[in-house]
Amino acid sequence: MFIDEGLSPLRSEPTSLPAQVMTNPTTDREQMVQSQLKARGISDLRVLNAMRRVPRHEFVLESHRSEAYEDRPLPIGDSQTISQPYVVALMLESLQIKTTDSVLEIGTGSGYATALLAELATRIFSMERHRDLADTARNTLTALGYSNVQVLTGDGTRGLPDEAPFDAILVSAAAPSIPSALLSQLREGGRMILPVGSPDAQQLQFIHKLNGQPIISFRESVRFVPLVSSVIKPE
Repeated sequence: MFIDEGLSPLRSEPTSLPAQVMTNPTTDREQMVQSQLKARGISDLRVLNAMRRVPRHEFVLESHRSEAYEDRPLPIGDSQTISQPYVVALMLESLQIKTTDSVLEIGTGSGYATALLAELATRIFSMERHRDLADTARNTLTALGYSNVQVLTGDGTRGLPDEAPFDAILVSAAAPSIPSALLSQLREGGRMILPVGSPDAQQLQFIHKLNGQPIISFRESVRFVPLVSSVIKPE
């Protein structure tokens, strides 16, 4: 399966649902859960229920609200996207997040995945390099009542050493390899998921840290925006 998180048309199976007018967000979310998540094998009840609760339409541009529960990524400004619901659910389910976990998210974007993480864990630290996106996400999360989240502006490749170690790390941008700083900030026994590869060929990698070493398993092929470092600029 190939899942495209960029602005090009979705190329995964099954094909995207047709465009629809959002008439009842609760009904639209349930349809999303049933047809896009459960039908594709997402079975973690905590993840499914979180995605039933979080209003995705609050995290998209006003011009795209009628498309908020469709089976595809959407633009959110600054050449960034809100990820396809299935991809978010897959990454969250892979992390097996516990209520007591401290979680680091790299790539806040609109704050949608941040809100889902806040439904699942006690402490969420989210980093975004685009200040305007970080400000918007912070305001949306606050308006929705999420008080266990800190949204910070900074270089996600460096992580957040002052708050480490983390039980889980979710990276929503593609790195050419696993960032060593993030691995070092992962608690022994911790879990991390991120897309790894070139701009045109990426694969989700799940990392379980055991005896200080990354145990890697490979998941779906995807295409995310690049993870940008303030030290090494993309060509």
